[in-house]
Amino acid sequence: MSNTPEHVKCLIIGSGPAGYSAAIYAARADLKPVLYEGPLPGGQLTQTTEVDNYPGYPNGRTGPEMMEDLKKQAERFETDVRHGWVTKVDLTGPVHKAWVDEKTEIHADTIIISTGASAKWLGLPNETRLRDIGGGVTACAVCDGFFYKGQTVALIGAGDSACEEATYLSKLCPKVYMLVRRGEFRASKAMVHRVENTSNIEVLYNTEVEDVLGSDRVEGISIVNNKTGAKGKLDVTGLFLAIGHTPATELFKGWLDMDETGYLKHDPDRTSTKIPGVFVAGDAADRFYRQAVTSAGSGCMAALDAERYLAAQGKH
Repeated sequence: MSNTPEHVKCLIIGSGPAGYSAAIYAARADLKPVLYEGPLPGGQLTQTTEVDNYPGYPNGRTGPEMMEDLKKQAERFETDVRHGWVTKVDLTGPVHKAWVDEKTEIHADTIIISTGASAKWLGLPNETRLRDIGGGVTACAVCDGFFYKGQTVALIGAGDSACEEATYLSKLCPKVYMLVRRGEFRASKAMVHRVENTSNIEVLYNTEVEDVLGSDRVEGISIVNNKTGAKGKLDVTGLFLAIGHTPATELFKGWLDMDETGYLKHDPDRTSTKIPGVFVAGDAADRFYRQAVTSAGSGCMAALDAERYLAAQGKH
């Protein structure tokens, strides 16, 4: 490890809308932020084809293009954007320590965590292929449901979020198949009742997807009843997964408070964590919304919180 650690005012761990927005605000506040992009530069949106619900892009934008726009804007204000992955932290003391790629040591007066979260997938080859080409497999009904207006779709999931997304889709689509792997929901009774009282949602219990059909677009799914072994096919043009997300917060276990899933906890109406000078933005702390625009907003908040913290400490 380096014998002469670099000292920075503001270290941003992770990119994506939260990280880049934090960088823009921190740089404009003269915090001279250093941002490490992490294992997936640009975050989840770099794996998304069209983004049509982010303000300021009337004609839409691909995910990679949007992240490049945000990156350039951050660099315009002299954010130091670096390739690399923070692999270890030590959050004791007033100056926090981080190690990049297990060798470069950095000391930071403030840290903004924007490591994000990733959707869980089934792992089927055609699911992955069609997802990656924007062919009708997605993990965000709120983001992409509009494109399936008037079409028949399927959604996989059994929790509260799955129920919310199914009812959201039911307002756009004439038919929504909801596939539940077990014989019952995991969701709250209120959410289950909402699904059961929506006439165009058909719940298929003990049902799993064996394959996603279609070459360029989803043309159907092959299903199997895991109790009876009976197989079938659903004629759908879209497949939505709502089986959970995994926040990229393993690095901070033992340092910061998390919920049972791993989302980082922060103070109400603030981005501050239990450790002074450490802030969190974006999907690493957001299990409810998970939208690019809300991530960007929380990145702004984190930078403002960091600036005020440094001012109170007499370091800015």
